Amino acid sequence: MSKKLNKADFGKGIRALLANPQQLEQAVQEDAQEVVRELTHTVAMLPIDQIEANPFQPRTEFDQAALNELADSIRLHGLIQPVTVRRLHDKAYQLISGERRFRASQMAGLAEIPAYVRLAEDQQMLEMALIENIQRQDLNAMEVAISYQRLKEECNLTDETLSDRVGKQRSTITNYLRLLKLPVDIQQAIKDGKLSMGHARALAGVSDIAFQLSLLRQIMHDDLSVRAVETLIARHQEDRAGKKAKPDKRLPEHLRNIQDQFRAFFGAKVDLKRDEKGKGQITIKFDNDSELNRLIDLIDKE
Repeated sequence: MSKKLNKADFGKGIRALLANPQQLEQAVQEDAQEVVRELTHTVAMLPIDQIEANPFQPRTEFDQAALNELADSIRLHGLIQPVTVRRLHDKAYQLISGERRFRASQMAGLAEIPAYVRLAEDQQMLEMALIENIQRQDLNAMEVAISYQRLKEECNLTDETLSDRVGKQRSTITNYLRLLKLPVDIQQAIKDGKLSMGHARALAGVSDIAFQLSLLRQIMHDDLSVRAVETLIARHQEDRAGKKAKPDKRLPEHLRNIQDQFRAFFGAKVDLKRDEKGKGQITIKFDNDSELNRLIDLIDKE
């Protein structure tokens, strides 16, 4: 007769169970709800070649430039937001959500990636376990945001239904979901507890990535309050609104890519201009002496 697994075994050995079909099946038979609950907040590192794309993925076209940018970020920071897979057997998984992250990780050459693992028929239990997870006190803002996103994607919940399920205002949920669209550097700072939810919410309201990263560095360097950040954002938006509309003189795509690389590197507004003869200039903008010193430090390091 097989030994009955107690609750402590689930918490300590869930990763081992994933690799052992017999023990996993036993655990599911004895307490399926506990297995699902543990899986919702256990991140497994899975070999990327054991994960297959979802044949029912409705999205078939992905922006190649955006994929390249994400792949570059993953090479530098790793994959922050795990994908979600369904376990087929001990060495085979099928992607449920996160195909863009999965493809970019392949492009980045990762051998393994973090993943949430689901079992075959766990929809209702999954929803209950994820909602239970969100109520935990030790979650950081990124973990809450990912949990909300998983509820929407994996349980097919609308914003309104999700709001009812977790007992939160829709605006609160929207604010958390917006964190997932922030640059990876900012997401990591939130995850590490270096940025408050107030700071993150303010940064999420900025559409200019270079300005977001510039603000991040100012917050970290000068320990700016949320109100100070909001003031800088308001001033930035007023400056942009006050400028007269100019004719569209868009750079060729390869020069725009170079300009974007400069902006990402410096975390500041960078303008690249070039005339038909090939002459031009690169302008790096800064708002104060502290920002200037930060730029100088970046250049010195190189």
